Amino acid sequence: MALSLSTTSEHSGRFFATGVPGNALRKASAESMLTSDMIERLFAYGKEEEFHSGAVLFARGSRSADFFVVIDGTIELLEHKRNGSFYPLATLTKGQFSGELDLLSGRETLLSCRAAMRSRILRIGANGLRQLMRTELDITDLIIEAWVGRRAFLLQHSQGGVIVVGHGHSAATMRTQQFLVRNGYPNKLIDAEMNPHAELLLQGLNLDPTELPVVFLPDCRMLRNPSNTDLADELGMNNVLHMQDTFDVAIVGAGPAGLAAAVYAASEGLRTIVLEGTAPGGQAGTSSRIENYLGFPSGVSGQELASRAEIQAQKFGARFSVSRNVVDLNCLGSIHRLYLAGGQIVSSRTVIVATGARYRRLQVAGYERFELRGIHYAATPIESARCKGQVVAVVGGGNSAGQAALHLAHSAHQVHLIVRGTTLEATMSDYLVQRINCCPRITMHLNAEIESISGDHKLSGFAMTDSLRSEKTFYEVSDIFVMIGADPNTDWLRGRLDLDRNGFLRTGHTPSNAGSPLGTSCPGIFAVGDVRSGSVKRVASAVGEGSAVVSDVHHYLEDFETNLETPSLAAGDCRVKLAS
Repeated sequence: MALSLSTTSEHSGRFFATGVPGNALRKASAESMLTSDMIERLFAYGKEEEFHSGAVLFARGSRSADFFVVIDGTIELLEHKRNGSFYPLATLTKGQFSGELDLLSGRETLLSCRAAMRSRILRIGANGLRQLMRTELDITDLIIEAWVGRRAFLLQHSQGGVIVVGHGHSAATMRTQQFLVRNGYPNKLIDAEMNPHAELLLQGLNLDPTELPVVFLPDCRMLRNPSNTDLADELGMNNVLHMQDTFDVAIVGAGPAGLAAAVYAASEGLRTIVLEGTAPGGQAGTSSRIENYLGFPSGVSGQELASRAEIQAQKFGARFSVSRNVVDLNCLGSIHRLYLAGGQIVSSRTVIVATGARYRRLQVAGYERFELRGIHYAATPIESARCKGQVVAVVGGGNSAGQAALHLAHSAHQVHLIVRGTTLEATMSDYLVQRINCCPRITMHLNAEIESISGDHKLSGFAMTDSLRSEKTFYEVSDIFVMIGADPNTDWLRGRLDLDRNGFLRTGHTPSNAGSPLGTSCPGIFAVGDVRSGSVKRVASAVGEGSAVVSDVHHYLEDFETNLETPSLAAGDCRVKLAS
């Protein structure tokens, strides 16, 4: 069955064509105009070429697209339609330029580009682009601002990406949408439960429920309930890694600590790769609003903070690989090897572990059945949009729970905040406590715990026990947000590095890394952020550690180069006995 939903949206049970506010994209491009002086300076990084009308400068899916600046003539940025045609999103004239964030990230391009008439173009290759990014700061700022704006339009209007069709309350549909959104990939979700035309489409495709959601690609192919890894591979979201590549530093985890380390390492000329299993941002990336981070008096969402940091790191040359977790580590000799799920191996002279922590679960029967289909660990716009006008619950007494409750209160009819302790003041920042106390849509339950949850194909409510009064009360809710702390993501390091009794990485207690307070029990391997034993579990602290560790990495590499004697343990197996 053919699908023609490329520029559609859902309304009153029907699909209707929306197209793109192409004039808006053109306006954004027009505001990013290079001056004559800037163009003159750019000739040092490329060469002028002439293209005839209709000539393709680069095609969607390319990883080797060059950067083009219009000297004279006109070029077009094009979206591929699923019927084989092209839709012009923007027309660029003298002083304007091609590209968007894919040129920075190394992902496959989302758009194509062709000459609309005979044109003279300045072509700048990948090496020249990297060089100008480091030297022509005013031009770089203008280019990146334009690229960010173009990607924002593509995301806002679901252009150049994929269509996801599935059941809105399905855990697999939620996982797929979260992965695409958090990785900044344009997508349109069509909920078959709300749209009878989509439901008919799925029936016509004769799909088993386990095959949902389906993801329709621009080239008309269809993926059935793809894993995050398969989806990333099909969409070209990862950098191509070669076995022979050896990096100066491999950063495992792209939370605030890992992103900060990437920015500082890449900016100082270290060949840097970031390995992330899901999406940049870590747990902080799911925060609806961070108000106590320095420099953001009006607050910033975790997603925005992570996105800015990722772009910043890529600007300096850091490479990112998402969707594959690191499952093992071999630190024999001077080169460390990281083994990724699926069999890939990454080699690096140093490793920074910044894997943070994983969410804790409530110990309630049947809990797993409702994960991502009523039970959530983040209150981003994706989740809050599903809670509009509903009654929801937030479990936890920390800052994350407080931020989530306040964020959800804007759209939900009522928010139950369930706290096991006797007071909020001991575990939550004062500014959040004061706002919660003043918010009429938040009902606070102290000394309370969820005893059971109920529901058939989706969550319908929970029973709560008051530990002081020994009372049990049932509440009907559509969603529960669980924010009761986290455990370290270090299972893959057991037997490899020294962990404390709670599973956090011990640092600074051995001379193996020249006395670095962030060094682990193995030379050349460091730990930063929430995964580190004794760290302060705050975004600002994680960013500070990620920034500071790069200095220790430099010292380690310099000592290794100047002293050919292998540091202690470097030539042997760094497997350790677990600390008692």
